[in-house]
Amino acid sequence: MISFECVSKFHEGVAAITDLNLHIQAGELLVLLGPSGSGKSTVLKMVNRMVNHDGGEILFKGKNINGFDVQDLRRRMGYAIQSTGLFPHRTVAQNIATVPRLLGWKPRRVQARVDDMLTLLAMDPKAFSHRLPHQLSGGQQQRVGVARAMAADPDVLLMDEPFSALDPVTRAALQLSLKEIHRATGKTILFVTHDIDEALLLATRIALLNQGRLVQVGTPLELLQQPANDFAADFLGRSDAGLKQLSLRPLAPHIKALEGAPALHTISHTATLKETISLMATHRVSVLSVMDEHKAVLGQVQAADLLEN
Repeated sequence: MISFECVSKFHEGVAAITDLNLHIQAGELLVLLGPSGSGKSTVLKMVNRMVNHDGGEILFKGKNINGFDVQDLRRRMGYAIQSTGLFPHRTVAQNIATVPRLLGWKPRRVQARVDDMLTLLAMDPKAFSHRLPHQLSGGQQQRVGVARAMAADPDVLLMDEPFSALDPVTRAALQLSLKEIHRATGKTILFVTHDIDEALLLATRIALLNQGRLVQVGTPLELLQQPANDFAADFLGRSDAGLKQLSLRPLAPHIKALEGAPALHTISHTATLKETISLMATHRVSVLSVMDEHKAVLGQVQAADLLEN
């Protein structure tokens, strides 16, 4: 979908990105992770030519991005940022409809798309379509920003630390919403963050950057289990790497048949090992009943089984 081939970028003679080689596959959610100043946002902005690269090639669907009309390129790439960038005097519906209207969509199609996007992001169209941005909470504004970025069904969704300014509860809810959107739509998403837990939660793959260079690319579990160097190990959290790995491992393979009556305390079959161990510690128990989505008992899980390979 998107390829960086020996890409470089300089700011006033200083290298911001050096010899970047990275391929982003169609349908994946790739997170650009790294400390401040590592070049994450620069990489993202080079994709839609908000920042022009100085060396190498960036390909979009096999074609050099410099071969596209810049406005056409950007309309094929939704863009969501931390501040949302909503037009303050336009309603929610008008904000979401911005790109579809620029593309000449018919009014009925625009309205249907606005309603669909609001519904997808758990916002009732009847309740929210006519509100102005200042009438929304921060989390609601961010949802509208994501809806606007996705409204014209772009090939790629670019997200530059979109949730970093939100409170922890709202941020967690939006992270889960984004995971559901990605699962439901199969959209290719390039997501920038410096938050390790956010990256581990969202990413199908992580590209770890430091001082403008690509340090390592892989799945969250690959980076935790096989960090490329000391920087990767330290940045990802050497001391609690095991706990982070537990947060990526599903409970499901550890479910066993009931032995006797169901345990008093229960957990969902979709839980992670970290969530399971935490619940056991909270209730000071070593066995939990495992429930399906209909609250029916599937079986049980025992503490002694959770750390087995």
